Amino acid sequence: MKINAIITGSTGMVGKGVLLECIEREDVDKVLVINRSSAGINNKKLTEILHDDFYDLSSIQDQLKGFNACFFCLGVTSAGMDKAKYEKITYDMTIYFAETLLALNPDMVFFYVSGSGTSTNGKSRMHWANVKGRTENKILEMGFKDAYMFRPGFIQPMKGIKSKTGWYQAIYNVLSPMYPFLRRIFPSSITNTITLGQAMINIAQNGYSKKHLENGDINDAGG
Repeated sequence: MKINAIITGSTGMVGKGVLLECIEREDVDKVLVINRSSAGINNKKLTEILHDDFYDLSSIQDQLKGFNACFFCLGVTSAGMDKAKYEKITYDMTIYFAETLLALNPDMVFFYVSGSGTSTNGKSRMHWANVKGRTENKILEMGFKDAYMFRPGFIQPMKGIKSKTGWYQAIYNVLSPMYPFLRRIFPSSITNTITLGQAMINIAQNGYSKKHLENGDINDAGG
């Protein structure tokens, strides 16, 4: 099956990693990225829409038809952010986006990148974990052809990708030389942008036994 994918967050580390894998895979036919600023990548299978308001997609709806996968990699850190604002971005915006795509593409497989530690029962002490868990729960019950929640922990950026969050990148810079060793010692705790992107594409085509994927599952699906 050929994949026609929509990607959000492709200017960020995870989204760009997924985009690069989609460009290289022959079984991905076309890719649409929706960004506020350009990802700066040109490719014959890639179309980019620059759009400021992710709470109103009405002006670009016609361009969102004809896709069978969405890799939703858009997100923000909760550090220093007001709880109400974080919930509006993480839950409200994501669900509006998902509902819009579902109405236009009822046979779509939807992937949502949350994070390790996400809580689906709402009982975490961390606000972000409960908000992302509620977002996951809602997506899974919306009626997509299929949906998968990716919960990566440590992600090693590959192919020259850098994190937009400065202190994240500083950690990656320090740990990068040790990555092969750490991956062997902690195979279920560490993944990378190549494996994550490959996992999404593989699962979009063939499915997976779990709906919530931690790093070990991502490595299994993308290996």
